[in-house]
Amino acid sequence: MKKIVFMCAGICLAMSFASCGSSEKAYRKAYEKAQAQQQQQVQQPVQQVQVTETPVVTPVQTVPSTQTQVVDNSANVQVRQERVTIVSGAGLQNYSVVVGSFSVIANAEGLQQRLKNAGYAAQIVKNEDRNMYRVVASTFNDKASAVQSRDQLRSSGAAGQTFADAWLLYNGR
Repeated sequence: MKKIVFMCAGICLAMSFASCGSSEKAYRKAYEKAQAQQQQQVQQPVQQVQVTETPVVTPVQTVPSTQTQVVDNSANVQVRQERVTIVSGAGLQNYSVVVGSFSVIANAEGLQQRLKNAGYAAQIVKNEDRNMYRVVASTFNDKASAVQSRDQLRSSGAAGQTFADAWLLYNGR
């Protein structure tokens, strides 16, 4: 009985493989159809359309230039407020421009000396809460002057160095 079952299964399997295969006739029919379409396209006359382009020229208009007025917007400049004590320097006014922060005082003194050599009245203050020494390049009573000094230090710098991270410290008493 087992032999008959295996024989039937083998015959069914052989028949299923034989019936799944594509016949050569189907391939030949598709090939001939593609060839006929290609010949039809070749036989159709190609119509050539002549396209002419006309250039579009926009007239040039001269418009007088106007001068843009720059408005000082120092009121919106961000200012930090920290409790600091003076380590080295003459004293702080309300707004100070900080150009460096160090945890080691020797590094702060080095930057202070470079700024002094460049003509700034640099000072060192200490933030006890963060244990950081801040190097102040300049100090002012009004915010607008402090912003102007900060922008100058950010762009041209001092002692051959630019201070892109310069920020304002408020020392209102």
